[in-house]
Amino acid sequence: MRNQEPEWQCTFSVNEGVEESANWKERIAWRIREFADKLDGGGRTIKIDCNVTPEVSREDVDTCLEKGFALSQSLLTQLAHQAACEDVMRDAKAELFEQAPQR
Repeated sequence: MRNQEPEWQCTFSVNEGVEESANWKERIAWRIREFADKLDGGGRTIKIDCNVTPEVSREDVDTCLEKGFALSQSLLTQLAHQAACEDVMRDAKAELFEQAPQR
């Protein structure tokens, strides 16, 4: 009996802008994305490339991305909360945040 081991591969990349090695089609696509961001006002466009072997369904990939963005939102919310608490502390107890003179 032959012993087979499972093989898989997953590559995941996120880009926020055109890469230097991009071809003309990619450069035009990024120009359109930048234009759309300006029209929307304040948005942030990213491009996600995800290649999984063996193939998984588009629905499964979408579910994973949704969960990843939900986690990102949770982490950003925690950071915002911490920053807000620090701002309050800086106002209430500024002396705690003063730098000691360098010797």
